[in-house]
Amino acid sequence: MNNPFTVSVPVRYRDLDPLNHVNHAVYASYLEIARTDYLEEVVGIAAENISFVIANLEIDYRRPVVMGDDPTVSLRVARLGDSSCTMEYEIRVDDDVAATAETTLVHIDPDSKRPSPLPDEIREPIEAYEGLEAPA
Repeated sequence: MNNPFTVSVPVRYRDLDPLNHVNHAVYASYLEIARTDYLEEVVGIAAENISFVIANLEIDYRRPVVMGDDPTVSLRVARLGDSSCTMEYEIRVDDDVAATAETTLVHIDPDSKRPSPLPDEIREPIEAYEGLEAPA
């Protein structure tokens, strides 16, 4: 990933499975932390005002994360559609990739609860941060 947005996530005791590995489902929570921080910091949307739903989530696990690890989650926006946004992630421990992931988010109109086009106030900061070109 070139210059991705990166956050540290703590490994908590409650994240662990009986083998003392971070449970597979917790990885999705780590992605959520990074995604929420990205939308707050890059786009300026407070967490309680995020109007996206997850349409697709894929995670490829490469190595376990354990208590004592200091994982980071890096993400970048790979694609902006009319009403959707695809984010790619890496969860790393030091120089090791623990998992890669991808989510497709769909922007939802807060009133109708239906998919709606990405507003300029969301699209433009993402395009600027990611170096994406605006659609013609």
